[in-house]
Amino acid sequence: MGYLLDTHTMIWYFDRDVKLPARITEIIDNPENSIFICSASLWEIAIKVSINKLNLPFSELLNKVRVSRFSLLQPEIQYLSKVIELPQIHKDPFDRLLIAMALVEKMAILTADENIHRYDAVKWIW
Repeated sequence: MGYLLDTHTMIWYFDRDVKLPARITEIIDNPENSIFICSASLWEIAIKVSINKLNLPFSELLNKVRVSRFSLLQPEIQYLSKVIELPQIHKDPFDRLLIAMALVEKMAILTADENIHRYDAVKWIW
């Protein structure tokens, strides 16, 4: 199965943060599962680090992503077209892109974000 990591999920996974439930870590660690990260999540983190809204060693995070078995998804036309079709439940552009990617690719998003949970069409776990 394919799983798309929400931004906080990726951060907590690589930091081995206790806020990440064990069952989510098990899903991510299972080599039978395909795990995806959106490059826009890395962009979101870079923005937040640069304006001091998030404090983490960004270069270390990038290195962890590079050596992981995870696949990096780029925003592509079919995802951007799907963003426009989404209901206006909330306005976070990064979340909306993740939702669109998950819908197009038929993946589940691993997330604790209740705004994402409000989208009926997208499959999410947590």
